[in-house]
Amino acid sequence: MDQTTSRKSIFTRLSFDFYTLRLFIIALVIFTAFSLLLPGKFFTVRNMQSMAVQLPEFGILAFAIMITMLTGGIDLSIVGTANLSAIVAAMILTGLTGDEGAGMSLAITMPLAMLGALLVASICGLFNGFLVSKVGITPILATLGTGAIYTGLSFVITGGPAITTTQLAFIGNGSLLRVPIPVIVFIFVAIIFVIILNRSVFGFNVYMLGTNPTAALFSGINNDRVLLRTYWLAGLIAGIAGIIFLARTNSAKPDFGASFILLTVLIAILGGVSYTGGFGAVSGLVLAVLSIQFLSTGLNMLMLMWFPSSAAIFFRQFAWGGLLLGVMVLNYYTEKRRDRQPASIQSKDSS
Repeated sequence: MDQTTSRKSIFTRLSFDFYTLRLFIIALVIFTAFSLLLPGKFFTVRNMQSMAVQLPEFGILAFAIMITMLTGGIDLSIVGTANLSAIVAAMILTGLTGDEGAGMSLAITMPLAMLGALLVASICGLFNGFLVSKVGITPILATLGTGAIYTGLSFVITGGPAITTTQLAFIGNGSLLRVPIPVIVFIFVAIIFVIILNRSVFGFNVYMLGTNPTAALFSGINNDRVLLRTYWLAGLIAGIAGIIFLARTNSAKPDFGASFILLTVLIAILGGVSYTGGFGAVSGLVLAVLSIQFLSTGLNMLMLMWFPSSAAIFFRQFAWGGLLLGVMVLNYYTEKRRDRQPASIQSKDSS
């Protein structure tokens, strides 16, 4: 029995390594293909810097999707949370600083704006967690509804137009040691998630809850508390993404990043996060973010050569949807094969 268990754990690790290797190969193939198809355009220093600044916008949001999917749920309100947080931060900056530099110093208002954005995002995440854990609403329906609420509240606050401010531009467009600051934030979030998921009790509880909620409950895990903390963390990460939105575009508006929901779900699925919960790793998510960024930039360049810009955008979303369906089908058969393999080993051992 012990030999069978050890073989199963070894196979699980090998399958994970193979999946990560497959993702690395996918990213490398996409990068190489567009470098050959677009010589002198894709593989350039300027394009690499542009992609490095763009990917944190949706890459950070992908971590919010990942942590909720690991529990067997999902958070479709992350874009609404991010935009609402960005709007609150912009209002604090413009309200306290005033016109033409009058008012409070930026050294004071900037931390206040960021704290305000993260506080609003935390409240949004806690509300989602309350609906899912305490009220018992299905996550996809709960967060779909709250996402509409947060977006509607953003329109009520702004009246429709964007709130413009350039006071955080150095975060969105600046660099530290020639590394764009948004990329540094993305790396920092990835490291924090590695620690949380692999080195903390909370991370173990998240995986346990996603694998088998009943077993998690009988093992002494407070499922409601884990869910509440999970959706709070997803909201907090969305708030960080909202600050990046504001810093990158120098404005905050209610409908920014409408396509990011599909994109982040695609990244999570492509990165190996199981939509039923209990399986997924940060390394896979990071490789998926790189793959999607290479694919989006390459397709955009190709389509702009043949079609108007609007058609290029629609084709890119079409490619995202097709890739999402293809990856889900591939993952389905991969999981079936993985589940079948330990059973065959066990039957051989028993015979």
